[in-house]
Amino acid sequence: MPRRTINYRLAAALAAGLSASAANAQDNPGAHVSIELNSLEPVENACRISFLIQNGHAFDIESAVYETVLFDTEGRVERLTLFDLGTLPTERPRVRQFLVPDLACASLGRILINGAETCSGPGVPTDACTRDLELLSKSDVEVLG
Repeated sequence: MPRRTINYRLAAALAAGLSASAANAQDNPGAHVSIELNSLEPVENACRISFLIQNGHAFDIESAVYETVLFDTEGRVERLTLFDLGTLPTERPRVRQFLVPDLACASLGRILINGAETCSGPGVPTDACTRDLELLSKSDVEVLG
C-alpha cells in the first residue's frame, strides 16, 4: 500500500484560513446595520423624518423594512408604522425620508425600532438587520431599539 505524505504546514495554513474566515463572518465588528435619525422637518400637516442608513455587512440587503413606534414628548405611543428602507448596498450610505402625515415634528419625543419586519437578499441571515443594530440621533429625539 503506498504511503501518503501530508504537508502539515499546508494543512495547518488551510485550517487557520478556514477558521479565520468563519470567525470574520461571525464576529466582524463592522457587520451590522446603522440607522441614524438625521433630521426632522415640518412640512404642512406632516413631519419629514430623514434617516442615514449604513449596511456594514459584506453582502447587500435587497429589502429592509423596520417596524417603528413613534412616541410623543410625554412618552405615549403616537403610532406604530413600517419604514421601508429599501435596498441597502454593502458599505454604501443611504438616506431615506418618510413623510408622516398628521404629525408635528415638535411633538415627537422618541422613536423605537421594534424589529425588522423584512430583511432579505441572497445569503442574508435572518438576523442581519437586527444583530448589533446601531441606533444614533442627530436631533433631540431619542432613537432606541
